[in-house]
Amino acid sequence: MKSFSPLLKISLERVNNKLLIISPYFPPSNAADMHRVRMSLPYFTEFGWEVTVVTVDPAYSEMAKDDLLLENIPENITVVTVRALNSKWTSKLGLGSLALRSLPYYLKAVNKLLTAGTYQLIYFSTTQFPVCILGAYWKRKFGIPYIIDMQDPWHSDYYRDKPKDQRPPKYWLSHRMHKYLEPKAMRQADGLISVSGGYIADLKKRYENLKDVPASTITFGAFPPDLETSLRHETQFETLLAGGFINIVYIGRGGMDMHKALTSVFVALKNGLDNEPECFRKLRLNFIGTSYARSGGCTILPLAQKIGVDKNVIEMPKRISYYHTLLTLKQADAILIPGSDDEKYTASKIYPYLLNPKPLLAVFNKNSSAVSVLKECAEDAHVVTFSNNEGPPVHEIYMVLRNWANGQLTPVTITPAFEKYSARNLTREQVNVFNAVLQRKESFSFGSKK
Repeated sequence: MKSFSPLLKISLERVNNKLLIISPYFPPSNAADMHRVRMSLPYFTEFGWEVTVVTVDPAYSEMAKDDLLLENIPENITVVTVRALNSKWTSKLGLGSLALRSLPYYLKAVNKLLTAGTYQLIYFSTTQFPVCILGAYWKRKFGIPYIIDMQDPWHSDYYRDKPKDQRPPKYWLSHRMHKYLEPKAMRQADGLISVSGGYIADLKKRYENLKDVPASTITFGAFPPDLETSLRHETQFETLLAGGFINIVYIGRGGMDMHKALTSVFVALKNGLDNEPECFRKLRLNFIGTSYARSGGCTILPLAQKIGVDKNVIEMPKRISYYHTLLTLKQADAILIPGSDDEKYTASKIYPYLLNPKPLLAVFNKNSSAVSVLKECAEDAHVVTFSNNEGPPVHEIYMVLRNWANGQLTPVTITPAFEKYSARNLTREQVNVFNAVLQRKESFSFGSKK
């Protein structure tokens, strides 16, 4: 694929292995689950891996497109596109997911690639999990090991005891389908990568064969060229933040699982508006891009209305482009990151947030990995935690908001530890898992020959 601004000049003499990446979403599709691959591509060659990405032609994707995402794709990457069934027809059968629609085309295209070329490893990096079931077939047919990247849980009982209005669309069907499909992929998997150690622990409990496979918890990384891209194209983007306020910004998905964190934030804001109205009226909390669905509704504003702070809370559920996100964060006066009530949840968005340091308030389950990362990497960040039984302390949040309203907007200081979470270093960690899988395969092959 052509690179508009090559990031690295790398000697191909170091390339020893060929990696086949399965990522149904890929630039220019603006999907959250393709960013790990996108940010890693400039560094794979440096660490000895030549990459081919197999993705679905963006014409078959309903995801918003952002051509700027193509700018930082290195020119030495081979990208193969496959077709998918038309969603207008398959959605009538309840099969609207891109993974299911592209499954037969993936099978045909990758069979052709594996027959013609020599690949050492297949890497599924996607939340379109049903496509992962093809890994077991390709392993059996071609003898190639595969790794699955768990950016979210695949089969999960998290929503089983939740009220119907808090469950995802088509939950009944998707829950049963994932329960059936996940074992078909996991029982033959040769390695795991995940953004959360909790996801790996759950899978190793569920599947005996995974207990000894190479596995590593690797978050998404910080990729400085993205910030440079957003600044180069600053004039292309609409300003979303109203003047005359202290704008506190969150950009990312919403959902009922964030209500525990946000309830305390909104109660603190309500107390401030009641007790110090002149001070707290300056604050505006902006929640942007909270729905992944094209016609998705608000999930944050109804909570603000219930608590009585909706005049100071703005929710724009429509997703914005990745670079629009980075630019809007730059324009913010302060950043708010609410966490899920699920302790396994980790907010990978914290890394791009820290590329442009701002005053920061994060409200997370105390067991979330994001807590330790923020404390390690961002001095002066306000990290407020809650437990499964108790909500976040309202007074602590109140004092942060009060200080911000009074103009005490101290940006976080990024520590040297943040380098551990650079895209380059986290690509190295992925490659360590790749190499461990190959070494394990070689040791088994040697043992069988004996």
